[in-house]
Amino acid sequence: MEFAQALEQLRQSLSGLIHTDVDALRNVSCDGLKISFMPDAHIVAADAADVGKTLRIAHENHIPVVVRGAGSTLTGSATPFRGGWVLDVSRLNSIRIDAVQKMAFVGAGAVLRDIDAAAASHGLFYPPDPSSHRWCTAGGTIACNAGGLRCVKYGVTRDYVIALKGYLPNGEYVELGRAVRKFATGFNLRDLWIGSEGMLGVITEAVLRLIPRPKVRWTLLCGFSSDGEALRFALDLLSSGMNPSILEFIDSLSVKGAERATGHQFFPGQSDPAVILLELDGQDMDALERESNAVIQKAQSVTSNLRHSFLEVEGERLWEVRRKCSGAMFQLADTKLNEDVVVPLQEMPALIAFIHGLRANSGLPIAVFGHAGDGNLHVNIMYDKDKPEKVKRAREALDALMHKVIALGGAISGEHGIGLAKSAYFSDQIPPAQVAWMKGIKDLVDPHGILNPGKIFEPFHPWEHSKMDISFPWDHR
Repeated sequence: MEFAQALEQLRQSLSGLIHTDVDALRNVSCDGLKISFMPDAHIVAADAADVGKTLRIAHENHIPVVVRGAGSTLTGSATPFRGGWVLDVSRLNSIRIDAVQKMAFVGAGAVLRDIDAAAASHGLFYPPDPSSHRWCTAGGTIACNAGGLRCVKYGVTRDYVIALKGYLPNGEYVELGRAVRKFATGFNLRDLWIGSEGMLGVITEAVLRLIPRPKVRWTLLCGFSSDGEALRFALDLLSSGMNPSILEFIDSLSVKGAERATGHQFFPGQSDPAVILLELDGQDMDALERESNAVIQKAQSVTSNLRHSFLEVEGERLWEVRRKCSGAMFQLADTKLNEDVVVPLQEMPALIAFIHGLRANSGLPIAVFGHAGDGNLHVNIMYDKDKPEKVKRAREALDALMHKVIALGGAISGEHGIGLAKSAYFSDQIPPAQVAWMKGIKDLVDPHGILNPGKIFEPFHPWEHSKMDISFPWDHR
């Protein structure tokens, strides 16, 4: 069957929408990586059955399919690299809370903020919170095993997935796990889909674990004279048995940019401090006050620059420095390589020291902020795309960074996934036998290779491609 005939067959059986006009296709030609590849059709599923129908026809005709929710991924994993069809599941956004079992039954297109709001109405909590939680969807965050600020205490998306429903690449329906509190029946195929970046199947519904919602929170902002001093405080806090819900590190270069973006100093009188931003939460105010006092005592032994609050409004003001970091990077240069590397906690100071050297040797502004509580730091290599020498230095800096992370026992991605952006380094970290194992699983469930082709296993170099001049709402996270 020809491509046009396949699309017409789909149009006759689909209850959703099919767009083929240029503007509609351009809008789904890229994700947060902003490197564009035009698809041939944009298919908006109205229900789960539409997903199965689309995949069956695509499988029969060897048509590439890329699944899309919000498109907020930063790696190109929702980019139609080989053309074909973009399968949009954003309308599958149902949310139902089971307060007895403490579970959320959600469609793949349900937005994380909406899931947590629905849980909150029952006194429950869905902890995973990527910075794009106001837009990102359940299906997308499961597909890349998204992290977020609260991982240090609550874990990542994988820790909250109880069961999944969806379709294999040939359009067959599957249920991976069940909506029960215990499950020990057969192979754990559910976890194969978590973090597989939409290459092994398409999620249409998920059952998510909920926990009791914290009743009280406390926020602390600490300024330090150096990046190393800030990280030593974070490690000392963790080794002492403290259990923060959030523990963020922001290097001095990032703070400088955030201060320019907001128009005020976070610690007047201290020039470009490195910052630790943490949150404690719990069910009991007395217990939280005791824990917060212990943290303050530790902080005061190493710095006098402290701001803290139990008040939600004031706490939000303290978080402003973290929220401004990413957008403020573009004061340094017009293009960013945002690398979500992760290393063992004790190796964070070594990684920061290496990045200081990398910054000096390359002459590029390289800023770091991220999740000190779990070793997942966001390294932002900034350069001007129209200056070939800076592009070359950025590529060399990225190569050096990735190899250093691997040498430190870390991983090239902690929460964004591989997609296109990090595929050039995948085989540097993963041994050949494991790569072959992964490819074997892919070939078994997707023999025609239609789902998200060209990702993870095939080296791709982002600096060789121009980025689209497009603004997404999640850009300044």
